[in-house]
Amino acid sequence: MKELTKAEEEIMQILWKLEKGFVKDILEEIPEPKPAYNTVSTIVRILEKKGFVGYNAFGKSHEYFPLVAEDKYKSFFLKNFMSGYFGGSFEKLVSFFAKDNNLDVKELDQLMRHVKDELKEEDQPDGNNG
Repeated sequence: MKELTKAEEEIMQILWKLEKGFVKDILEEIPEPKPAYNTVSTIVRILEKKGFVGYNAFGKSHEYFPLVAEDKYKSFFLKNFMSGYFGGSFEKLVSFFAKDNNLDVKELDQLMRHVKDELKEEDQPDGNNG
């Protein structure tokens, strides 16, 4: 998997939200000032070549849909980001975040409790107790 450009990521965010759509549908979701239709079409085709987007053809029109799940890309992106900026260390990332946001010990403790709760929820089977 490759990291996306800012423009490619913006298009993917829209496709993940829409789940599928034509270029005109994607263009409608882009905030002002909107790029040209051809610009969006070109970016979508680049995403297709990169393996991020598939399509169904309807005559000359193409309805695009994501081939890469949003959570998979998030995981890939965050691992690369952490590796590039924090030597792959989650501890360094949290330390930076805490310093940059002036978090005190109480706020860090609340953050850690929230993370632990999230992890516990992920470990629980859906509606089953074993």
